[in-house]
Amino acid sequence: MAQQLGVVTAGSFTDGLTVRLDAAQSTEEIQVGNFVVIDGDDNRYFSTIADLELRLTDPALAADPPPASSPFLRAALAGVQTYAVAQVKPSLMLTGKDDLAAGGGPKPVRTIPMHFATMREAAGEDFAVVFGEEDPKEGKFALGTPLTMDQPIPLDLKRLVERSNGVFGQSGTGKSVLTRLLLCGVIKADLASTLIFDMHSEYAWQKEGEGGAQLRGLRDLFGSPIHVYSLDANDQSRHALDATLQIGMNQIEPGDIELLADELNLTATFAATAHSLHSRFGNRWLASLLDMDSDAVKEFSASSGAHEGAVGALKQKLSLLHKLPYVVPNLPLSAIDTLIAQLRRGEHVVLQFGRHSSLLDYMLVANILTRRIHAAYTEQVLKYDGSRDAADKPHPLMIVLEEAHKFLAPSVARQTIFGTIAREMRKYSVTLLIVDQRPSGIDSEVLSQLGTKITGLLSEEHDIDAVLTGIAGRSHWRGVLASLETKQQCLVLGHAIPMPMMLRTRAYDNSFFAAMGLRQPARTVAEKQERGRAAVADLFGED
Repeated sequence: MAQQLGVVTAGSFTDGLTVRLDAAQSTEEIQVGNFVVIDGDDNRYFSTIADLELRLTDPALAADPPPASSPFLRAALAGVQTYAVAQVKPSLMLTGKDDLAAGGGPKPVRTIPMHFATMREAAGEDFAVVFGEEDPKEGKFALGTPLTMDQPIPLDLKRLVERSNGVFGQSGTGKSVLTRLLLCGVIKADLASTLIFDMHSEYAWQKEGEGGAQLRGLRDLFGSPIHVYSLDANDQSRHALDATLQIGMNQIEPGDIELLADELNLTATFAATAHSLHSRFGNRWLASLLDMDSDAVKEFSASSGAHEGAVGALKQKLSLLHKLPYVVPNLPLSAIDTLIAQLRRGEHVVLQFGRHSSLLDYMLVANILTRRIHAAYTEQVLKYDGSRDAADKPHPLMIVLEEAHKFLAPSVARQTIFGTIAREMRKYSVTLLIVDQRPSGIDSEVLSQLGTKITGLLSEEHDIDAVLTGIAGRSHWRGVLASLETKQQCLVLGHAIPMPMMLRTRAYDNSFFAAMGLRQPARTVAEKQERGRAAVADLFGED
C-alpha cells in the first residue's frame, strides 16, 4: 500500500493546498514535482508537489535552536513544535462515480477536498489511471519516468502532432536528445511526416555527443524512409546524399528578404523598394535588380517613384545572395519539388546545411522551403474539403525548427510563414516542433498557441516566464522548473499529457532502440572478428 505522507490543513482552489507532513516524514525524501494523490471523501485528486516549507509552532525556537549534537531533543520537538508542510497543486480528479471500464477517466479539478484529507505517494494504479500504458500502436510513447519511480509515463503522440509544440532548455540540457526521442516515436508510429532543418548535421547520421556518447541518427535507425538532402554539394564525406538542394532567384520573394533584415543590415526602406520591384518584374524581381546598371536603376526609380539611392543600396546588399553557391538564377523544377512529394507520401526528410550553416543560409532556405510546403499543403487541404475523398487527405507534417526565435521573434512572427503555421496549427495539417534555448525571444502569442511544451532547465527569469505563458497555476510551476537538474530531466506540460509532469527522460541508447524495434548499430570490424573467433572456438574447442 502507498505510504501516507500527511493531511490537508489549509488551501484554496486558486492557490492550491497546504499539507502538513507526518512527523516521521522527512522532507529530504520528497522532491518538488513529485506526483502524489490526495484521497478526499468522494474524490481522488491527482496532484503535484509545488513547494516544501519548514515551520515552527513557537517562534522562540528559531532564536535558540537545539544543538545539532542533540538528536533526541530534535526528535522530541518533531511534530510538536517543529513540522513541515508541502504546497500541493491538484491537476486532475476522479470521482467515485467514474466508471473507468466505460471510458470514464480523470477530469479537470473543479473543487477541493475537506480538512484532513490524506495525501499519499502515487501508486502504479494511479499512474495507469491518469497516463495510461505505453502502446506504440495507439501512439502512446513513454518519454521517461517520474524522478522517484520506475514507471513509464507515455505521451499521446496523436495529440502531439495535432498542434505545434516546443522543446526548450538552456545549452547543454539535452534538447537534441529530447527531440530525437520524440522524432523516433512519431516516425515509428507513422503519425506524421517530418522535415528537419538540421543546422549542425546531427540528426541524419551517428554523431558523438557530450561525454563521448554516440548518438545514432535517424537514417541509421530507420533506413530509406529517411531522405537526406544538403545545401552543400560536397557534403558527402561520410555518407551519400539523396540530393543536393538548390534555390532559384525566382523562388525568393520580398517576404523572405524581410526575415533577413538584420543579417543583411537592410534599412527600413528596403521592404517598399523590394515590393515595388516585385510588382514590376514578378518572380524575376531579384535577378532583374542584380542585373541593373546605373542607368537601369535611374530608369526604374523614375518610373516607379522609388528612391534611387534605396534601389542602389538594396542591389548592393542583395548581391550577397547571388554569391551563395546554392543560389542559381532560375530554377523551374528542382529537388524542392521531389522533397515535397516525399513528405506528402508520408516519408521524412533531413535537410543538412554542410559548410553553408550561417544564420543567413539557415533562415533563407528554411523560410523559402517552408513557404512552398505550406502552399502545397493548403492546396491539398482545399482539394480534400471539396472532394472529401480519403485519397486527397494530406498526411500530417511536422517541421522541426532550431533557433526558432530567429523566425518567431515578436517583430517578425506575424509576417513569416512560421508564425502563420504556429497560429493556424492543424488547419492545414502542418505544425512546428520548435527547439530553442531562448524562449523569451519568441512571440508570446506563438508561445501561448503551442500545444505541448517540453523543457529542460532554464535559468533566466524571462525564459521561465515565456515557457509558462498560457499555463494555469504558473507560479506553482516556476519552482518545479527551477529545480530541474541540468541533464536528463524535463518538465512536460500541455496537450499531449493529461497533467504536467517532471520526468527523468529515458536514455537514447541500444536498450531504447531494442524496445522501439529499431535497427541495432552495425558491429565494428573488431567486434565481428571477436564473434568469429568465438564461433570457431565453439565449433572446434579451445586448445
